[in-house]
Amino acid sequence: MTLSSVEPPGGGQRAVSPLTGVAATAETEREYIRESTPEGLDTAARKGKHGGRPPVITDDMLHTVLRRRAGGESVEGIQPDLIIPTGKRKGHSPSVASIYRALAEHANREAYPEAVEAAHAGFAKLNTNGVPGPRGTPIERTPL
Repeated sequence: MTLSSVEPPGGGQRAVSPLTGVAATAETEREYIRESTPEGLDTAARKGKHGGRPPVITDDMLHTVLRRRAGGESVEGIQPDLIIPTGKRKGHSPSVASIYRALAEHANREAYPEAVEAAHAGFAKLNTNGVPGPRGTPIERTPL
């Protein structure tokens, strides 16, 4: 008997598991989700929506902190007087780390105003082109 004359069980045909079809369908669905997620995020951004948690430090809080810091107070001294207006921690004071983070973000915005303006201009340009339609419909593009 030679190796060429040996046949696998089942008459030479490979058995296909019923789960193979389910796995293929799941893979196709994952691929669709992977493609459509960025499109949905872009559409939401063009409508002015964004995800994530709301900021703990509001603009009013930040102005209060900046004013009191200019007067010589420490962040630790200011922190108990601030109250979170919304969210899960409504009515509590923000953490010292949150205040320092907001101060750092404010310093970055102040240090690079041209970058902030460029980002706002780019976003405004995206908004003027409109929101893309549902999948499969062509997007109208304006010539540059």
